[in-house]
Amino acid sequence: MATWAIGDVQGCLPELQRLIETLRFDPAHDRLWFCGDLVNRGGQSLEVLRLVRGLGDRATVTLGNHDLSLLAVAQRDEAAQARVNPELRAVLFAPDRVELLDWLRMRRLLHHDAALGYTLVHAGFAPRWNLKQAQRIATEIERELRGPQHGRLLQHLFGNRPALWHPGLKGLDRLRAGINVFTRIRFVDVRGRMDFETKSAPGSQTAGLYPWFEVPGLARREARIVFGHWSALGRFAGMGVYGLDTGCVWGGRLTAMRLDSSEPEFVSVAAEPSRRRDPRGEE
Repeated sequence: MATWAIGDVQGCLPELQRLIETLRFDPAHDRLWFCGDLVNRGGQSLEVLRLVRGLGDRATVTLGNHDLSLLAVAQRDEAAQARVNPELRAVLFAPDRVELLDWLRMRRLLHHDAALGYTLVHAGFAPRWNLKQAQRIATEIERELRGPQHGRLLQHLFGNRPALWHPGLKGLDRLRAGINVFTRIRFVDVRGRMDFETKSAPGSQTAGLYPWFEVPGLARREARIVFGHWSALGRFAGMGVYGLDTGCVWGGRLTAMRLDSSEPEFVSVAAEPSRRRDPRGEE
């Protein structure tokens, strides 16, 4: 039995199909973890959602910012939904939209496997979080997303404030700050305040900013963290974290990492030649 984590797919169906074939994925025995951002920009988000949902419990998915954005748009009226890009419109007006969106809304923000010793998120952790704290906060947000009042949260999902997680936060501010950490974090200051503007590779940031996994005074991690979201970072392994967003949608590669081997094993496939190259690492 093999367990593979896969970076941001973002609607890149042919690359995902090639990667699964390259991995020799056996649905009877193997498992796939997805770092989030299944949708948007790659051209075939509807087909990607159908493929991953069809894997059933053989697939573990954490929500990314693009996935949550799709869920938020689905709360708007039909005219507003019709104004989004054609790729997301295909999902929003698909005959199986209800099943797909309900399935997506029930995905996790954090998945931890104690036996493997890995934790899966889309973007990262707040620097002061340990695993137990992160699990508690993720569960709190997931409960809201899965509950009868999920529309209220999705309607107020977006915003850069609060940019600093604090345990005393309440209500929508608390939920939004937690979501921003799990799905949008890249650079932070020494206090853990998130910078949402800088999306380039480490080394290019202004003084006083650090990648979220390099902040002085970082909380001790009980498990290795696997994440995506940061295409400008590329494939990264160090300090107990593993970045798997290698920019497939921008003409890079789609990357998987084997989690059940003694040492991490990486496999990737090249993006389709038609993909537009963009080195900026956009959200």
